Amino acid sequence: MIQPPSPSLSIWEKESFFAPADIIIAGSGLVGLWSAYYLKRKQPSLRITIIERGIIPTGASTRNAGFACFGSLTELLADIDHMGEDKMLELVAMRFKGLKRIRKTFREKEISYEQLGSYELLTSAGKFSDSNGLRSAIDGMNRILKKITGEQKTFRLHNDKIPAFGFAGVRYLIESPTEGQLHSGQLCQALLCLVQSLGVTILNNIDITGYEKVNGHLLLHNQHSFPLIASQLLVCTNAFAHQLLPQLDITPARGQVLVTSPIDRLPFKGTFHFDEGYYYFRNLGERVLLGGARNHAFEEETTTDLTLTDTIQQELERFLREIVLPGRHYTIDTRWSGIMGMGGEKMPIVRAVNDHVFCAVRMHGMGVALAPVIGEQIAAMLTDKN
Repeated sequence: MIQPPSPSLSIWEKESFFAPADIIIAGSGLVGLWSAYYLKRKQPSLRITIIERGIIPTGASTRNAGFACFGSLTELLADIDHMGEDKMLELVAMRFKGLKRIRKTFREKEISYEQLGSYELLTSAGKFSDSNGLRSAIDGMNRILKKITGEQKTFRLHNDKIPAFGFAGVRYLIESPTEGQLHSGQLCQALLCLVQSLGVTILNNIDITGYEKVNGHLLLHNQHSFPLIASQLLVCTNAFAHQLLPQLDITPARGQVLVTSPIDRLPFKGTFHFDEGYYYFRNLGERVLLGGARNHAFEEETTTDLTLTDTIQQELERFLREIVLPGRHYTIDTRWSGIMGMGGEKMPIVRAVNDHVFCAVRMHGMGVALAPVIGEQIAAMLTDKN
């Protein structure tokens, strides 16, 4: 059967939506949007087009848990073991700075930001011999984080809240009052409106499958018949960056989430971490949002497939039933998954691939906090080339 030819572009479309761009950004998630924002702030005359393969951003930006966090105590201690204290502090400083940028750029009501604090649940002292060893670790972490957070006690032991919160099997509770929560969809919408108000074009449902240099410019291949031409390409597709840049050290990691029905007199508010951050939950109004447990099936969860699995969903339900909401009546109302970008190192990849192609990827599940800072960094690199 002969396929009808694709409709040709009108002169108006050629000279507006599909006009050659100075910079095309692949990915309209948080990093892509913040990058466009800072590029326009640095050089307002730049012609910038963001290309999104989905109807909306569908990797992690709108499918995360809405944590405005920089890392729990045990996660940061594990980071010191894996990457050293200096790198850990550099990463925390970037996250903390990014969270401040979000609150400076948008009104709290606009993105449903609430600074309700965060807590880490411990069922035992773990690698610490007892509560004194745990307190010593908290004091040591507070000393090195003070120059970043400005707080004498970024972390503090608050075991007295355990009975009121209703948790079962929890022996220690570590509080961090500086963290918060937000609405990820509202944050993305606010950023979309902001960059479009600055003159950025956003095109959805276009999958960039490759690129080539033609007459000094980049020709971006896609599933449609129309050409996409740019002087520079910025890849911000995080876990999906391998499609365009297979040489990068990026491993996809699926994060599965569930949300309960409203719970009468829910006894806690805030964000909560468990097991070095592999489990995470928060109140969503009077509901509970819970995600994680990826460490129960690392191989299975190393995928870009958004399908939910019984392995993880059943483990999340067990954790919810036995530890978070023991004896409570509720149902599971919503389930979903998102795809994070991991790798051999936790530091994001922010660099030039060649003279025309750049990338800002591998957020390691911390894209909310890192994106404003990473966006500013890559914008500086790109504008230095113009």
